[in-house]
Amino acid sequence: MKVPVLFPKIFDYPFTYKSEISESLSSGDFVKAPFGSSEITGIIWPHEQKTNKKFKIKNISKKIKVKNLKPSMIEFISWFSKYNLVPLGMALKMCLLNKDVVEKNFSKEFDKFKIKYSDKNFLLNEEQKKSLSYIRNIGENYNVTVIEGITGSGKTLVYFKRIKDILDKGYQALTLLPEIALTDQFKRKFKEFFGSEPAIWHSGTSKKNKAIIWKGVTEGKIKIVIGARSALFLPFEKLGIIIVDEEHDGSYKQDEGVSYNARDMAITRASLENIPIHLVTSIPSVETYNNIVNKKYHVTKLSKRYKEASLPNVEIINLHSEVLDKDSWIANKTISKVNQYLKNDNQVLFFLNRRGYAPFVICKKCGQKFECPNCAVNLNFHKKINKLLCHYCGHKSLLSRKCKDNKKCDLLFCGPGVERIFIELKKIYPKKKIEIFSSDTLKKNKSNSELLKKVEKKKIDILIGTQLLSKGFHFPKLNCIVVVDSDFTSHGYDLRSAEKNIQLYHQLSGRAGRTGDKSTIYFQTYTPDDEVLLNISKNNPHAFLQNELLLRKEKKLPPFYRLISLIISGKNESLIMKFATNIKSQLPKMGEVNILGPVLAPITKLRKKYRCRILIRYPKNLFIQKYLSQSLNKIKMVSGIKLEVDVDPVNFS
Repeated sequence: MKVPVLFPKIFDYPFTYKSEISESLSSGDFVKAPFGSSEITGIIWPHEQKTNKKFKIKNISKKIKVKNLKPSMIEFISWFSKYNLVPLGMALKMCLLNKDVVEKNFSKEFDKFKIKYSDKNFLLNEEQKKSLSYIRNIGENYNVTVIEGITGSGKTLVYFKRIKDILDKGYQALTLLPEIALTDQFKRKFKEFFGSEPAIWHSGTSKKNKAIIWKGVTEGKIKIVIGARSALFLPFEKLGIIIVDEEHDGSYKQDEGVSYNARDMAITRASLENIPIHLVTSIPSVETYNNIVNKKYHVTKLSKRYKEASLPNVEIINLHSEVLDKDSWIANKTISKVNQYLKNDNQVLFFLNRRGYAPFVICKKCGQKFECPNCAVNLNFHKKINKLLCHYCGHKSLLSRKCKDNKKCDLLFCGPGVERIFIELKKIYPKKKIEIFSSDTLKKNKSNSELLKKVEKKKIDILIGTQLLSKGFHFPKLNCIVVVDSDFTSHGYDLRSAEKNIQLYHQLSGRAGRTGDKSTIYFQTYTPDDEVLLNISKNNPHAFLQNELLLRKEKKLPPFYRLISLIISGKNESLIMKFATNIKSQLPKMGEVNILGPVLAPITKLRKKYRCRILIRYPKNLFIQKYLSQSLNKIKMVSGIKLEVDVDPVNFS
């Protein structure tokens, strides 16, 4: 008997094998088979690769005794591969564990994940009850429902109750979270409600725990998984619901390796499984908002915070009318406002989304900047380690260089990072307990947990944080937030920068005043008339979303058009441009499809490789991947040049 076997390798097709084993084989079964000089794991695939080539057919070694992949999962892998232009084998690899499956029995280890409900103590308010009732009435077949609620309105509790409904009927649940939102506070909330440890799946999960979770979901022994984007590929035995929390979050888009948007792929998987999916957000992404407007998605809204707490007041501090002291980044007016909160024993957060001490360093005499030798970017100075650091490739160097007169450079540190704000605040408040919360200071989960406990117990007066603090945290005494530099927009040449900023600031404001006390978020700015700030101050994010939709439609941008980015990289700038031009000439010419470029990427050099881009823009109703794939497969690659495909790109750097 001949059978097609798909392997978790860079192949877009299965290989033909013979089966002489005693067990019957069917689509979705896992097998061991010889491949090259070794035996590897593969899966019996439903479709055979047609070829005219004659080759020796090898025998399958054995059938692996694990649950087979369901037809819906096989269909999802196939669709994922076609849509994202990813080899079929690489899509399969994402469903496995280290290119393999788990045969070991972990029955004892499953016990800690056993659900023991304790939700009786979690009572819903009237608004939450209405929201839950609305979701229940839509049904348990495929539907997309948006749970939109201001921060602190209890969205998590609503979807916890909904998950309980699904589990009570014998199904499993998957909740996707941005990795930065997988906090100890969330884990505690989960444990209080479900009475068990959450099965956490993300890049930091140990190999052993991943093996336990993988085996547990395939056998239906683990009922709920809380995970980052890769959890979407777990082969659940009986998946009944998917939750995408913070659906607007940019971290759902994976840019490196296999490129995909986990939120969009989750919607597809829910469709193929014929199960409901809930997108949870405080402010929907533009794509989601457009689908709500067009009645493609259902929506239920929560407008009241816990215990009727009000949202923080918004106050804009115009830096044009404030004279900043030398080497100061915080206005005197801001300090006087902060003092009022500190006197009343409130905590204060200073927000600045810049790591380190200064974003770049320049010599006042020769005018040279300190630049990364591997990337076309400035080096950031980190005072704590007294080194210059590239935030792209990780290159480190000392702060030393000979100037034009053979003397040391006269250094100028340009702009503030969180370390610089820390030093300034220490001078202003020498007796206050001040801490930095950023990826540089939180290298280990332990230090993360310890710092959060300090904040919760009011052992820290002033917190200086980056975007890490914008979501997933509840600080009872935090009632004052200062955005140090609201004019600093996100890097990355992102067409969604304005959208991301309003979402970020809205999330940030939600950290304050959660227990009902008076709270304020202050925005220091040189552009007080900025549209994003004005919409935040009026608490009217939907006005921004409506205007953004009009702008996107006019400019032929998502969600009205789709984009596919081709990134060509190599060590020789002229060669990659020549190769990119050749690629463009071979791409299919279609009516409304625009092929833009090639142009050098805004960050021309990254990790010692020069980069250029071709951008393909096409109407939303077209599916051009099939034709694009055929063209790209005909292109003869050149040694030293790499071609990457990014469907629905977010980052254009």
